[in-house]
Amino acid sequence: MPAPEKVVLAYSGGLDTSIILKWLQIEYDCEVITFTADLGQGEELEPARKKAEMLGVREIHIEDLREEFARDFVFPMFRANAVYEGLYLLGTAIARPLIAKRLVEIAREAGADAVAHGATGKGNDQVRFELSAYALNPGIKVIAPWREWNLTSRSRLIDFAERHQIPIARDRRGEAPFSVDANLLHTSSEGKVLEDPAEEAPEDVYQRTGRPESAPDSPEYIEVGFERGDAVSLNGVSMSPARILTELNELGGRHGIGRIDLVESRFVGMKSRGVYETPGGTILLEAHRGIESITLDRGAMHLKDQIMPQYAELIYNGLWFSPEREMLQALIDHSQTHVTGTVRLKLFKGLARTVGRWSEHSLYSEEHVTFEEDAGAYDQKDAAGFIKLNALRLRLIAMRDRRTGRG
Repeated sequence: MPAPEKVVLAYSGGLDTSIILKWLQIEYDCEVITFTADLGQGEELEPARKKAEMLGVREIHIEDLREEFARDFVFPMFRANAVYEGLYLLGTAIARPLIAKRLVEIAREAGADAVAHGATGKGNDQVRFELSAYALNPGIKVIAPWREWNLTSRSRLIDFAERHQIPIARDRRGEAPFSVDANLLHTSSEGKVLEDPAEEAPEDVYQRTGRPESAPDSPEYIEVGFERGDAVSLNGVSMSPARILTELNELGGRHGIGRIDLVESRFVGMKSRGVYETPGGTILLEAHRGIESITLDRGAMHLKDQIMPQYAELIYNGLWFSPEREMLQALIDHSQTHVTGTVRLKLFKGLARTVGRWSEHSLYSEEHVTFEEDAGAYDQKDAAGFIKLNALRLRLIAMRDRRTGRG
């Protein structure tokens, strides 16, 4: 395959992707276009533009994708209550298909014949970027420098940067204590001091949440409003998806909510330890479960719970644009038709708990469940026949086992 003439690089402005930028220019003698996405990582992105300009980039894209990220990726995922391996709210995984989507779109608009990313050959992100890119443009060339170059150590990277006059922040000359990825949904930290899963993560790993033990001594109550499975308001004020996540992050961070320390199973086969902070997402998941508890039928709710692990695994493995994820999404979205109402939550010392929920679409009938007089709404005698019919097969099994001596 001929060398690419024009490459669109997913560019953070950090040391690694700056080295990749220069390496692409040298290795392929090509034009590099940079794309930097604002997904709510909380960093100033203009320095990325200046660094790209300094490295000779003529076409620079810096885009605010926070609303698209929350509306079209995070919220659909939360309709499914998606959690990977019981704990992980998929904060990094759900961001990759959006970045890949814009890489491919920019490549098409600019007439580029390749895209490039800075994911390593050991992680999941290389899979997520590339599966998404190929799903959207089967003919695109994807360059993954970490799988090609010989810059396999921090010292080699630093040496390359110094030889090519790439600025190195003082605190990056030594080995960083851990690697960080952040967006509007979460912050993840892994590597270095976190690589021994037997050791407790140091407190300075946590960036978005205060220590639960040091959180306010009084609980805070909030109300989240939902329409068709999506959060639309906070404390009675209508907000956009990104604004709601931003506000919930601030609330959750103040109360130390959303910390997890997880050893997860990577798609590429190895186990890895990560420390994740998802303050707003943790509150949102609890709230969504709360409103579903009164608006979803038992059969629909249990079916959703059965398919959720498969749906979460598809996202984790980079298959957001696969037909099976889209099929599951259609089922999930249909289930949300009546998931409308309000949930009251109590935030206190690292926990978010539903303490109230109400909806015009509620299936909850106090008349039927009351321990007081129900005015004939439910005839308890009916339960006898119901139990006998459900017990019939169990009784037949027990009779057979007695007869054959295997009981």
